[in-house]
Amino acid sequence: MTKTIPAYQRIKNAILDNIHSGKWQAGNAISTEMALAEEFGVSRMTVNRALKELSEERVLERRQGSGTFVAQQQFNHTFVEVRNIAEDLKSANRDYEAQVVSKRAITADMLDNELRRKFGINEGVVIDEGATSVNAIAQTDASDKAVLYEVKIIHFADGQPIQFEERWVDAKKVPKFIDQDFSVVNTSDYLIAKSPLESGSYTIRALAAPDEIAEFLQIAPQSPTLVLRRQTYSAGQVVTFVKMWHAGARYQFSGEL
Repeated sequence: MTKTIPAYQRIKNAILDNIHSGKWQAGNAISTEMALAEEFGVSRMTVNRALKELSEERVLERRQGSGTFVAQQQFNHTFVEVRNIAEDLKSANRDYEAQVVSKRAITADMLDNELRRKFGINEGVVIDEGATSVNAIAQTDASDKAVLYEVKIIHFADGQPIQFEERWVDAKKVPKFIDQDFSVVNTSDYLIAKSPLESGSYTIRALAAPDEIAEFLQIAPQSPTLVLRRQTYSAGQVVTFVKMWHAGARYQFSGEL
């Protein structure tokens, strides 16, 4: 089935894409209501709704008599503490190394149901009123373009695999992600620098290691593992979803209250 995207939501998506791509940076003025109404072929009331919601989400700041600007505070700070395994191991005086197993671009037709649900990507999109802008028309070609980037990385401590990372990233929000050398650059550090994270959720489960995971972690198949699944948000949308598999006998989670 196809799903119609309301005009105000298309405008919100286009504004967020411009912010994440760097076209509009913190403190910059965005297009006027009139310009946006003309670009999308909709009423100013529809544009006003989109801007109002983004202002309430603290993505935009509306200044009477001056216009609408990209809000400063949401893009200058990290609101979610994301643990960095590289720093954790180095601080424990252990030798750290990362090995990239694979990285690839994923198009809409390659997505499974879990990834579609996590990132809110529909199998088909119908463009409604005023679908005349480049941003709106591009929605119909999603199956021909990368919608997500996927990387798989093994993290080593003192030469022994301790974590296997499977990560998916919104390709439009972080377009240069796939170009990075993740044997040198940490994925979490890069994402925080390019799209600061404002919220997130996670679960930790004990699971028996499937054959492929066991091979990467150099443990016996069906050995116990701790799996952290985390999704993080910026500007109200999922930026990345990650599964981190840890060899149960080599890793534990701890903290202070």
